[in-house]
Amino acid sequence: MPTISIRIDEKLKRKMDELSYINWSEVIRRKIEEVVEEEEKKRREDGKKKKDLERIKNASLRSYEFFLNYGGRKSEETIREWRDKNWQ
Repeated sequence: MPTISIRIDEKLKRKMDELSYINWSEVIRRKIEEVVEEEEKKRREDGKKKKDLERIKNASLRSYEFFLNYGGRKSEETIREWRDKNWQ
């Protein structure tokens, strides 16, 4: 297992020594794992947000194209046109 080292001030070291029954390596290891998991979760969520934004962008473009093609017409006319195209 790899080893890492950290620097702490003397005051904190004395307090840790007073609590010598605590496995400080385990405490630090758990906290590092917790932070890594939180950051990975944020990355996944950010990736999902980017995908969602891309979907929204695409939907917006399709909606705008629809407006350009069918804007200003009555909805009944548009529906009739679609139906006519699908029945042919």
